[in-house]
Amino acid sequence: MSNEKYEFFKVIQEYLAKAARVVSLDPAVETMLSQPKTEVIVHFPVKMDTGEIKLFKGYRIQHSNILGPFKGGIRYHENVTLDDTKALASMMTWKCALMRLPYGGAKGGIKFNPRAHSTGELQRITRRFTHALGSNIGPDYDIPAPDVGTNSQMMAWIMDTYMNTVGHVNKQANRGVVTGKPVASGGTLGREKATGQGVVHCITEWCRESRFNLEGSTYVVQGFGNVGAHAATILSRFGASLTAVGDHSGYLKSPEGFNPHKLMEWVKQKGSVAGYPSGQAISREEFFATKCDIFVPAALEGQIGPAEARAMECRLVAEGANGPCTPEGERVLLDRGIAVIPDVLANAGGVTVSYYEWVQNKRSESWTLEEVDAKLETAMKRSYGEVVNFARERDVDLRIAAYGLALDRLQNVYRERDIFP
Repeated sequence: MSNEKYEFFKVIQEYLAKAARVVSLDPAVETMLSQPKTEVIVHFPVKMDTGEIKLFKGYRIQHSNILGPFKGGIRYHENVTLDDTKALASMMTWKCALMRLPYGGAKGGIKFNPRAHSTGELQRITRRFTHALGSNIGPDYDIPAPDVGTNSQMMAWIMDTYMNTVGHVNKQANRGVVTGKPVASGGTLGREKATGQGVVHCITEWCRESRFNLEGSTYVVQGFGNVGAHAATILSRFGASLTAVGDHSGYLKSPEGFNPHKLMEWVKQKGSVAGYPSGQAISREEFFATKCDIFVPAALEGQIGPAEARAMECRLVAEGANGPCTPEGERVLLDRGIAVIPDVLANAGGVTVSYYEWVQNKRSESWTLEEVDAKLETAMKRSYGEVVNFARERDVDLRIAAYGLALDRLQNVYRERDIFP
């Protein structure tokens, strides 16, 4: 990957323009969807453990709410920018429309390195950010969730802060202000593994269509956080072997295969794959050149450019992360006959189960893991089939097909509702 700044939002706008032509999108609808509805930027002070006061910069980008409340994750990372957050918020709009969820797209984040802070500092940063956002979030307005660098514990802090800053009478009604909460605090069973589970549903559908047997196959995973780790443990149940893995700390290979469960425990304790005893350190170049059947990029955007795509030796790339392939990288992969399941479809399991959590909160219900898993499987397989059929009918790749389906649904709503006033 080159050192040039990857213009993620521009890339997403180009996909929008391309798909708009395929579905003959009304130019007015394309114009409205080309920019977010609202961009919130906040600066807020937080007291560090040392007593020092630090100022943090936070974002909440609300792209569209034509289908329902804004919905999208909150990212804690040192490279969070306005541009990337706008791109991710736009993608959430397509994702929700594709999955037929009554949500629009949003995304948020704070520009800092969460690994450099204590639990106490992370709690204060999270609570002050929530307070700074104020009424820009709410259970029927904008519903955050975990993303890179955040987890269920942080969602519990956001929920608690929000619940304690609204009126006491309707306090419990605000439990649905975030999804991805711990189960005891109103979260749902199956949410933590949902994104990884969704990726695997797409992989198994691709295998079925391609008459490819997962048993005895090999796969590699870039990024071993929530998405990558769960996708790996679920794939291992099908008899597939994890032969290489990498994250922000470096890359490892194991020709006889890693135990994803043990590796997941290691990462939970140590914070990264670095130093995992049964792996042999390799370079980033060697990692991308590792021969395997399935490649799951589950780290950050812009990881697979033309150089990586030319080096890769796999049959399928299933995008666990948002935007891991650059447009040029994807073109190389497709030209080489490597299939790509795009992010808006592959990783939509997370927001789908977030929707189930929100519904349970609204109804004061709690569903069994079997119910959640069955609903997710139905939703993922249905959307996968719709995207594949659209791609065949219109002779486009799966990414443009996913965007096209989403835009079609959004356009129908705009036509029915028209513009106010």
